[in-house]
Amino acid sequence: MPIDLLIRGGQLVTPTGVREADLAIDGGRIVGFDSADARDEIDATGLHVFPGLIDPHVHFNEPGRTEWEGFATGSAALTAGGGTVFFDMPLNSTPVLDVDAFDAKAALAAEKSVADFGLWGGLTPNNLDNMPALIERGVVGFKAFMCDTGIDDFAYADLDTLRKGMEIAAEHDALVAVHAERQETAVALRERADAAPQRDWETYLKSRPPLLEVVAVQEALALAKDTGCRLHIVHVSVPYAIELVQQARADGVDVTCETCPHYLAFTEDDLVERGASLKCAPPLRNADAAAQLWEDLGGDRFAFVASDHSPCPPAMKDADDPFKVWGGIAGVQSTRSVLLSGEPALKLDAIANLTAANVADRFRIENKGQIADGFDADLALVDLSEPYELTAGMLLDRHRANPYVDRTFAGLTRRTILRGVTMYLDGNIIADPCGKLLTPWRLS
Repeated sequence: MPIDLLIRGGQLVTPTGVREADLAIDGGRIVGFDSADARDEIDATGLHVFPGLIDPHVHFNEPGRTEWEGFATGSAALTAGGGTVFFDMPLNSTPVLDVDAFDAKAALAAEKSVADFGLWGGLTPNNLDNMPALIERGVVGFKAFMCDTGIDDFAYADLDTLRKGMEIAAEHDALVAVHAERQETAVALRERADAAPQRDWETYLKSRPPLLEVVAVQEALALAKDTGCRLHIVHVSVPYAIELVQQARADGVDVTCETCPHYLAFTEDDLVERGASLKCAPPLRNADAAAQLWEDLGGDRFAFVASDHSPCPPAMKDADDPFKVWGGIAGVQSTRSVLLSGEPALKLDAIANLTAANVADRFRIENKGQIADGFDADLALVDLSEPYELTAGMLLDRHRANPYVDRTFAGLTRRTILRGVTMYLDGNIIADPCGKLLTPWRLS
């Protein structure tokens, strides 16, 4: 019997290197690496075939603030960048603090998403008792903020709350992720900024220095060690935080961390020059920090790279006061291109691991993230033959406010395939939504 699909002549980017081979797909899964009779064929000559990117840190904001993004546009932009899976954060949308909110979000994502998805739950002072039920429902982990979130309906977790949440997570073998900035210090520095004669971007940067991140990372690591909780630290921007994570791992703490493309591609000087489009928290750091983070990527010190796509309506980026501008960068379509375009160049298999295999492994998602027998045929066919300039017209997210616009990149995604079905082709989504909820496997 013929198989469903054969991809001919591509350069396959596997966890251990690049190989030229045909790729046989049947029933939505990879079934071999040899030529075979197929009902459909794709000629991938001249293209690199990457595993579909898995973005574990996005804010698609539905339900509740769908006008900020939404599953339809957010997943389309992810897919245009070669992504096939996202994990949606529990805030900015109606917060995922109980199973009813989880179910509502899961139903909307299944209806509208052109990518598979997982959902984070929240860890706040208001929902500790709901955590076991959310684990049973299948959250990929729990997100806690160690500082004010900027969203009234998602409270930050003080150290007592974080400890209690970690104890519950450890009991159920669940993952906790933290936004690591220390609340008390942030409040004191904000009060100092409010009294400053100028409220410019330099003043904002001084109000969120590396110290806030480093101290919070130390506190989170200490709690993880004491509770035995599996810990993940999101959007690391300070190289010294990586040293702390490495030391904790050597001491037996089950901890990983991520960074984001904007901490690699931009610096605080860019923020001062360009302003609102590059505001995020933690903020961009200096050029030395960006260079060190890039070196740490090549040295396998990060588990993965995530976009932290956090869009908002344009009016929320239009304020004279930097402190009143929404702090979030929209870049879900650009992650792999940033990694393919930096210097010194990363190995292609390292990029595949940083954007797919390592994510699936850490979050215990079966049959995702690799080009391997039996795995889902989630693939991105990428053209590395010549650079391209990203234009606003190429973007598929709702507001098309991407700070990478007008930059030149390597690695244009030509086609994205989800479970054997082409979802995106040369600039357009060409298939109906078919995203499925993914949940972690659990220890018995």
